[in-house]
Amino acid sequence: MLQAVANALKLPDLRKKILFTLGILVLYRLAAHVPVPGVNAEALRQVFQQNQLLGLLDMFSGGAMTNFSVMAMGVYPFITAQIVLQLLQPIIPSLEQLSREGEAGRQRMNLYTHLLTIPLALLQGIGQTSILAQPLGAAGPAITNFGFTGANLLPTIATLITLAAGTMFAIWLGELIDEQGIGNGLSIIIFGGIVAGIPQRLAQLWVSNPWSILVFLVITLITMVGIVVVQEGQRRIPVQYAKRVRGTRVYGGQSTHVPLQVNSAGMIPLIFAVSILMFPGVVASYFVNAQVDIVRNIAVAISRLFDSNGAFYWIMYFVLVVALTYFYTDVIFRQQNLAETLQRQGGFIPGIRPGQRTAEYLHGVLQRITLVGACFLGIVAVLPALVRPLAGTSEMLVTSTGLLIVVGVVLDTMKQLEAQLLMRHYEGFIKRMR
Repeated sequence: MLQAVANALKLPDLRKKILFTLGILVLYRLAAHVPVPGVNAEALRQVFQQNQLLGLLDMFSGGAMTNFSVMAMGVYPFITAQIVLQLLQPIIPSLEQLSREGEAGRQRMNLYTHLLTIPLALLQGIGQTSILAQPLGAAGPAITNFGFTGANLLPTIATLITLAAGTMFAIWLGELIDEQGIGNGLSIIIFGGIVAGIPQRLAQLWVSNPWSILVFLVITLITMVGIVVVQEGQRRIPVQYAKRVRGTRVYGGQSTHVPLQVNSAGMIPLIFAVSILMFPGVVASYFVNAQVDIVRNIAVAISRLFDSNGAFYWIMYFVLVVALTYFYTDVIFRQQNLAETLQRQGGFIPGIRPGQRTAEYLHGVLQRITLVGACFLGIVAVLPALVRPLAGTSEMLVTSTGLLIVVGVVLDTMKQLEAQLLMRHYEGFIKRMR
């Protein structure tokens, strides 16, 4: 691997791509330390200790939300817009048809995603800022001068526009990496933020319990190996193409396979599950100090029920991750329409009739192998609760969702570098099994 890195750096064009990607990461990290005016640092620290949803959003912002910088929302609104449009395709026929129109359709969908990102960024900015504007403990609110009335109106609008502009700037940096760098731009930015937070987590673990570092290192390594196995795992369905005779030439007749991934949903179920679980607690937090007793009591009960220190939270987390994995995998599979594509290209699965019967067969196989991926994602999701008895804390070096992102980005980048090196007759990073 070190030799492959040396070979990559010897190539001028590939070295330029690597240095350009590192330069964009440095630029993003510098922007992530420019705070929005009116931030109370001590109150902000307390908010992050008590709200795990903000911790998830901080990860997608590349660590920029811990000091509520101009990049506080990162690329999360863009990811949300992508997911929304993807889920709307089966519902809106015009979107589904547009997604099948090749490069022109993809460009149009990309434009729609960017346009949808702007209102989503403003809405997310309102939600995040309103949470941080609530008084919490003796430190008071983390954000001052927030409100849509009186003297707070203009500062609030300026803050929201700044946050939305930071999101679009982060998206632009990610797209620059896609065009001139190496790897997936948005994923690389998130990856940089996750890795940048590891030294701070190491210091916190060292202060609280030095022995827990060894425990988490072992658990992290085992989890990463499991993620690689599951993420790269696939069931190969054999496909045979019929022979076609045109004049004196014979076309087709070759054999290939359709790879069905064990985990087709990636980290999306984890994101959805955390958002769903955090939503009742966030809403209840607005009413814990209500004047009406019954409203206050219900809000307190909901807050306790969805507290991350309770067993109910982690049980629901596991169940939601498994259920959402099946749901999202099914949505993605139906959009691919593999059975129709195979039939149109003259391919068939041996022993299975083309058309509807092939679709049912592929769907059945996918449902069975997804069980492994869904259960694994569920275990990764509740890993902090499982390691708490061993280490005395649920704080990990890298969160479960962060591990999925880190491993996925590393694998994707390694594959891209491998392709670049193999084009120049160098040995790639990944050894292929013969």
